[in-house]
Amino acid sequence: MTESAITEPVLPPHRYRLPVGLGIAALLVVLDQISKWWVVGHLMNPPRRIEVTPFFNLVMVWNEGVTFGIGNNVAWGRWLFAALALVIVIILIGWLWRAAHFWVLVALGLVIGGAIGNVIDRLRWGAVADFLDFHAFGWHWPAFNLADAGIVVGVLLLVLDALIGRKESLR
Repeated sequence: MTESAITEPVLPPHRYRLPVGLGIAALLVVLDQISKWWVVGHLMNPPRRIEVTPFFNLVMVWNEGVTFGIGNNVAWGRWLFAALALVIVIILIGWLWRAAHFWVLVALGLVIGGAIGNVIDRLRWGAVADFLDFHAFGWHWPAFNLADAGIVVGVLLLVLDALIGRKESLR
């Protein structure tokens, strides 16, 4: 058994790549929407700050823009950002179909699922529901949700694959 066979999980045959990647995306969308349903509809009704640990709070923030609130109050932002995200999802599905490594398949599924979860929020509420609030040592990360976490983890996996991943294809 080669070292690469130990470190890299087996990539599904080509015909299963799309269902596996989209399955990961669908799982993230379901978990994201359930968490938002619970937080928006029950936990944060009325909105407040709940201190869970000394470094983690639950809050209610509506993000009308994109990352870190960039683009808040942009005319037609709800529709513009949703359409842009859907175009990116279509491009990522094409990449998913050609994924050559298992972790790229997982990463793309996470990014696609996260983007779709946030598009659902934009179409449903006009903004993305963010509620996870981490802070430590005087540093405060902007509030985010499970969809955002999936996007960040997916992008990090893609960057790691690009930097240290094998260059040969597993086809």
